[in-house]
Amino acid sequence: MNHLRGEIIKDPLIWKFCAYGFLKNLKLFEPYLMIYLLGMGQDLFQIGLLYSIREIITYIFEIPSGVLADNYGKKRELMTCFIFYIISFLFFFAGSNFIILAGAMFFFGLGEAFRSGTHKAMIYSYLEMKGWFNEKTFVYGRTRSFSLAGSSISAFLSIIFVLNIPSLKWIFIVCTIPYFLDFILIWSYPDFLDERKMTDFRFKGFFQLVIDHIRSVLHRPLLKKILLSSSIFDSVFKTIKDYIQPILMLLILSTLDLGNNVRENQEILKVSLGIIYGVFYIFSALASRNAHHLHKIETSPQLMNISLSIAGGIFLLLSFGVYNDLTIFVILLYFVLYVMKDGRRPIFVDVCGNWMKKEERATVMSLDSQLRAVITIFAAPLAGFVAEKFSIPVLFMALGIIILCAGRIVIIKEP
Repeated sequence: MNHLRGEIIKDPLIWKFCAYGFLKNLKLFEPYLMIYLLGMGQDLFQIGLLYSIREIITYIFEIPSGVLADNYGKKRELMTCFIFYIISFLFFFAGSNFIILAGAMFFFGLGEAFRSGTHKAMIYSYLEMKGWFNEKTFVYGRTRSFSLAGSSISAFLSIIFVLNIPSLKWIFIVCTIPYFLDFILIWSYPDFLDERKMTDFRFKGFFQLVIDHIRSVLHRPLLKKILLSSSIFDSVFKTIKDYIQPILMLLILSTLDLGNNVRENQEILKVSLGIIYGVFYIFSALASRNAHHLHKIETSPQLMNISLSIAGGIFLLLSFGVYNDLTIFVILLYFVLYVMKDGRRPIFVDVCGNWMKKEERATVMSLDSQLRAVITIFAAPLAGFVAEKFSIPVLFMALGIIILCAGRIVIIKEP
């Protein structure tokens, strides 16, 4: 087994898979997105609407994009997604009002839809071809750890950039560079990973393929529960992860005894946020890289069940911590959520990989993203409304209760 994993680690294409994730996660804007949107005059409800726009577009194009990848070529689709991302960054750079920011979210949503699931499907195919399919948790955990290492380096690099660029919007121009490099990297992938089955595109035949693929997945109850468990966890985290930024800012100011004036302490806040996110991603990378070791303790289905319940409890504790201004406690809880999210993903890939058909992999992974998107479509503006109307502690309490209830409904049993 150790010899096999050593062979996997040395494989040139596995290294390309790792480099893809590393470049993709150089999102230098991520620690500051909420700050940027607030600085553009958007309130929490409007920001929730912007996130909802992104998710609606992802939802609409998610399944069609998966079917396109499965039948008309995975390389082409991935290259297209990076074009959409770059257009999105240009819109963010120009974002002086809600309409332009909505355009940025529109193209970002297209990029997400065309990317999600496609690269995982390519990894599955390559592992099958090499006879390494049983090592999918190890391989995906390793490639994802490089993605998270990219996120960590991105967070630290973002500090340097935000302290030296004329304004925060220029960070989006910088982000176009790694995404252009990822476009070139995907272009260099061998053609056999494209797995193109059809050359002539016809709308009628395409939509029939979409219907057939969805029907095939939805007729399998266990696969449905696996997808629901994944999408509930990820969508709730995705909904609140940027709402934590203003909380972190106030907690940083409080801890350093700087009062509540955000404007006068922007430099300190930018550095502190970049460091916090960078440290989070380092440990997330380690969690992803070592997730396969958890199989020694419990099976993958049980690990998914347990982690969902733990997440619900963490949200309740976050509510208590924010309400009582327990700075270190809140940051530690948020840290645990980050690590859990990225340690859970390789486990999901392992469980899901055993239950989907070879010809529908990109579609199934896209369906996972689509479920995540549809939950976020409703959750993002609702979360913004609750946070604006009541308070963030009330929001976290409500989410904790919802996750705990959902965890009892989507219990994944051993096959």
